[in-house]
Amino acid sequence: MTIVSKTLTALAFGAMAAGAMAADDSGKKVEREKCFGVSLAGQNDCAAGPGTSCAGSSTKDYQANAWTLVAKGTCTSIKTPNGMGTLEAM
Repeated sequence: MTIVSKTLTALAFGAMAAGAMAADDSGKKVEREKCFGVSLAGQNDCAAGPGTSCAGSSTKDYQANAWTLVAKGTCTSIKTPNGMGTLEAM
């Protein structure tokens, strides 16, 4: 598993689709934001395009219109084989 895959898998499992705030390991609240194009297939939090129903419904890795919640300010620094994460659907 590549470093990118490990990072994205950790982000996908660590994200909380229920809200924009989550707690880190110390219990401190961490603000989250939607990041498009970084989810692995079936691991998105929501918005995976026509014919899909939401969380876990993306059909391919790094799908441009599927998002995952990540720590605020980190999205555009996430590198994928298709480029960087983005705050808007591509």
